[in-house]
Amino acid sequence: MRDDSAGIESVMADIGTRARAAARLLAQAPSALRHEALLAMAAAVRRAEADILAANAQDVAQAREAGLSAALIDRLVLDEGRIAGIASGIEAVAALPDPVGAVIDAWTRPNGLRIERVRTPLGVIGVIYESRPNVTADAGALCLASGNAVILRGGSDSARSSAAVHRALTSGLQAAGLPEDAIQIVPTADRAAVGEMLKGLGGAIDVIVPRGGRSLVERVQTEARVPVFAHLEGLCHVYIDRAAQLDMARDIAVNAKMRRTGICGSAETLLVDRAVAETHLSPILDALASKGCEIRGSDAVRALYPAANAATDEDFRTEYLDAIISVDLVDGVEGAIDHIETYSSHHTECIVTDDAATADRFMRAIDSAILLHNASTQFADGGEFGMGAEIGIATGKMHARGPVGVEQLTSFNYRVHGTGQLRP
Repeated sequence: MRDDSAGIESVMADIGTRARAAARLLAQAPSALRHEALLAMAAAVRRAEADILAANAQDVAQAREAGLSAALIDRLVLDEGRIAGIASGIEAVAALPDPVGAVIDAWTRPNGLRIERVRTPLGVIGVIYESRPNVTADAGALCLASGNAVILRGGSDSARSSAAVHRALTSGLQAAGLPEDAIQIVPTADRAAVGEMLKGLGGAIDVIVPRGGRSLVERVQTEARVPVFAHLEGLCHVYIDRAAQLDMARDIAVNAKMRRTGICGSAETLLVDRAVAETHLSPILDALASKGCEIRGSDAVRALYPAANAATDEDFRTEYLDAIISVDLVDGVEGAIDHIETYSSHHTECIVTDDAATADRFMRAIDSAILLHNASTQFADGGEFGMGAEIGIATGKMHARGPVGVEQLTSFNYRVHGTGQLRP
């Protein structure tokens, strides 16, 4: 990546112009051709494993020198398994039904007009992200599969890794005869490039997707002049109901928090029904602590579990992305609902209970993008939803919500077929 700021506006305008031209071609490209390109991209990622690992090793070394947290480094690190997962993710996207041109609905009016609602690409997607080089592949694959061009702006901490993955993606496009400009990566670390993207590049960008920390997402939501698919934080909750099986509750809580602490679906708050605090609280917290998790509890929790550190109100508002969890006792499902609605970022919430009516009450009352019953919050992922991959998790309520996959990266138009009808 270049670090000079000279000519950023001109460079970004050119990227936008080329992306818009590529988007027009992609929207008309046969499904088979985009499918071929996706498979070629996956194969290219596998072939480029050594190149990607070498680039990633440099990024990781730089991150450690800069003192990045263990959670952020975990997001950054690639190994053979993760590279294989990147390639498999592209192949999974390729295996999905093509959304472009799909008829969502159709009906015939009394006058004989036949009306169809048909999926169409959004156009050009701008993706601004930090740390995770796998986003380069996920975003590239999802946008291509949905007939969109994409402009990628990764963080400086993952610049070498993202560039190596991007080279593999463009070789796949070349192999299928599709324009390389369909997947572009911003060639500078200058923050002014982000500003240009948020302005929309003169109308070239149709939507922005930010993936990163609070400061990045807040900037995007504040400055963007185009629509945004985003979530500010993943402040996810697990509620253990009085009708929860202890073994299941313990296992779900540990997995939800500790499987990978640095992802947005990691649980940050554990709520336990006061009715089962005597039987369920200590075994669950002991299991978390044995995995290296710091427990921060309310006064009620510390009265039963003195090993917990004191939790403040701010703790219950914090996305740790680390091996730390806030814990409180609540008065049944209504208490859990009140707590979650007070503190949640509306990303993902879980209830553990064998009472179907209680689970239904929880899911009807809570306004979050993803709600789980008796399953870990770590399933808040497009791949786990069968979407192949995701470009992000949207917590807004317009257009896309939850994992943003190929269908969410389309809009629609109406196609009206007549036989000479005139409006009287």
